[in-house]
Amino acid sequence: MNRAELIQQIKEKKSFLCIGLDTDLEKIPSHFLQLEDPIFEFNKAIIDATKDFCVAYKPNIAFYECYGVKGWESLQKTINYIPKDIFTIADAKRGDIGNTSLYYAKTFFDQYEFDSVTVAPYMGEDSVTPFMTHKDKWVILLALTSNKGALDFQMTEDSNGERLFEKVLKKSSNWGTPENLMYVVGATRAEGIGEVRKIVPNHFFLVPGVGAQGGSLEDVVKYGWNEDCGLLVNSSRGILYASNGLDFAEKAREEAKKLQMSMEKLLLEKSFV
Repeated sequence: MNRAELIQQIKEKKSFLCIGLDTDLEKIPSHFLQLEDPIFEFNKAIIDATKDFCVAYKPNIAFYECYGVKGWESLQKTINYIPKDIFTIADAKRGDIGNTSLYYAKTFFDQYEFDSVTVAPYMGEDSVTPFMTHKDKWVILLALTSNKGALDFQMTEDSNGERLFEKVLKKSSNWGTPENLMYVVGATRAEGIGEVRKIVPNHFFLVPGVGAQGGSLEDVVKYGWNEDCGLLVNSSRGILYASNGLDFAEKAREEAKKLQMSMEKLLLEKSFV
């Protein structure tokens, strides 16, 4: 999916919601565990319930690959089931020497046909650019995350007072373009979103941390908005596990709709739809 198509989906659905498919067998309703493929069947029900309100789905690859071949099969079936006009993100956080990255790109773009993959920038340009050789595919580069350990490295300053995340942004923005490069920016550091936006004004951000992790949707828009919206805001647990009973899909739909309606209001305020 290219940038114009993504923007069009945001306008049509009046939403910039991404739903994380972090499907945990210990949290899904127990009746699924009797089925042959509980992960896919749960995902299928969630997709059916929420596809009207989101523009992206983001399977967290760790929740699939831990089950070996069966987990990868569940992932393949999930990707095949997602409507083709919805953006897909492989939340894999890959990034290795160039030849290895090339094969990671083949895995997620050619084999599983994701639209994008999350990538760690620590090993530098030659570990990232192999993901950018596929037409209409995206790299989503880790920039400023919300976890406690982010303070260990991302916020450290060099002798000129430049923080590491700022250096990563400035350097990496030359590796791709706003047509094939996004950034992960955590919602719980709202003012940090604004700092990132100043450095990369035209790129899309994938923003986790809204909902169960306490991030504010209004603050994300306040600090992260650009003229193309430029935001994909992710919610995982708050939607997937809104209920662990037989009404799980209905409750997931309600939570997704609440977020979409809030997003629609913000988009209207920006005269974007």
